[in-house]
Amino acid sequence: VRQALSSLPQSNREPPPRVPTADPPTRRVYALNEVVPDDPNQPYDMRKVVGQLVDAGSALELSPGWAPNVLTYLARFDGRSVGIVANQPAALAGCLDINSSIKAARFVRMCDSFRLPLVTLVDVPGFLPGTAQESGGIIRNGAKLLFAFAEATVPKVTVITRKAYGGAYDVMSSKHLRGDSNYAWPSAEIAVMGAEGACEILFRGKSATELKAEVAKYEAKFSNPIKAAQRGFVDAIIEPAETRRLICEDLDTYEGKQLANPAKRHANIPL
Repeated sequence: VRQALSSLPQSNREPPPRVPTADPPTRRVYALNEVVPDDPNQPYDMRKVVGQLVDAGSALELSPGWAPNVLTYLARFDGRSVGIVANQPAALAGCLDINSSIKAARFVRMCDSFRLPLVTLVDVPGFLPGTAQESGGIIRNGAKLLFAFAEATVPKVTVITRKAYGGAYDVMSSKHLRGDSNYAWPSAEIAVMGAEGACEILFRGKSATELKAEVAKYEAKFSNPIKAAQRGFVDAIIEPAETRRLICEDLDTYEGKQLANPAKRHANIPL
């Protein structure tokens, strides 16, 4: 509790607390160059990514036992308090479901309330399918997270580590939701869906051999961040080892960010 409270200002009128740190903001994290497996279907632990990016020993995970497919942290970059939202590929492949959408949305709104910058790490293959999710209100609850990121006026830095598919990509603090900086690792795949699923729809009726060839063509063309960068959906394709430095630089740049939402009594969040 003490560590959590030390990350928050005394009120929303004060800037986020910043403390001296011995961890240099320019530290290159070479281990991140190897963290994402070559097999796009192989999971990895996003907790290791968070632990290596932030100031040493500063990561405090909130609600680790609830909705483990999304991670929420209070942490520090160059001594500055931030909130971190990250998909967890090691749980439900990182898919967003009802509980994870609610968990992340509440955390984003809390950070925005206390002026904490938001760092988002994205590896999301989509929203979890199934009748249970649909009848439980996945659209309504997923919209809460979209609303929270879109409404937030604090600095927002997003890093896409691997998959960023469909509506779930939009929801995770994309450029379309007023994200300030969006970066992609070379392993990023920004698309409507995965190559196999897309080709099964686009080339329905073709033989297995033909379909396999089409999947290879689709992967070569779209399973990378180049198209997204060309269209301005990401600001840069970066070496993973440089991620910490860029986040620290951006947080310095956006420290005085002033963004006002349209004048109104209050926003109409999809409850």
